[in-house]
Amino acid sequence: ASLIASAAAFAPSKSSSSSTALNERIDPLDPSIGVTAPLGLYDPLGWLDPSKDPASKFATFHANFERRRAVERKHGRVAMAAVVGMLFHNAGIEFPGYLSKEMGIRFSDIPDGMNGLFSVPVAGLTQIFFFCGVCELAIWPASNYSGNYGVGYGRPFVPNFLEGDELKYKLDMEINQGRAAMLGIFGALVGEAVTGQTLAEQVASGNLIGYGPP
Repeated sequence: ASLIASAAAFAPSKSSSSSTALNERIDPLDPSIGVTAPLGLYDPLGWLDPSKDPASKFATFHANFERRRAVERKHGRVAMAAVVGMLFHNAGIEFPGYLSKEMGIRFSDIPDGMNGLFSVPVAGLTQIFFFCGVCELAIWPASNYSGNYGVGYGRPFVPNFLEGDELKYKLDMEINQGRAAMLGIFGALVGEAVTGQTLAEQVASGNLIGYGPP
């Protein structure tokens, strides 16, 4: 689903104005966000083309793009966090202490890669599920297509609100890095499924392309 959303949300507006010399706040739902070289305009499903709207209701048709852009942005954010977590875990950097003291499971006992998911107790998976649900419904509601939750950009725990070219640059960066992260974490999962090795094990064995060392 994330790859479909990623492909659909490469779409810019054909009539979008230049991102330079912007004198007002950029709308995070502006279709020109994420439109950078070399792809440029990419709208394979025609979400931004009113001539392809069978109902001739461009506002409704455009809303389909906005939802998919919001899905792409959120999937990109999750994928970026997943890539960072994967790199930290494969580097042996883990939380100290116990994941479940009753069961005697330390954070360091959780294996890298996909097998780690099956090593977390059911109670832990349930907590993760409910935490994600609270985020989706209350803290960072999925109904907010803008993705702007009032915390600023680029500086954790230090709200900074950008405008004009600087905001456009940050939004472009977030979308494109999110796209790269979605492909990156998907590639890592496929690589692990094909080789049976985690990223760290593939690096150690020179098995980065799935066919073993030369």
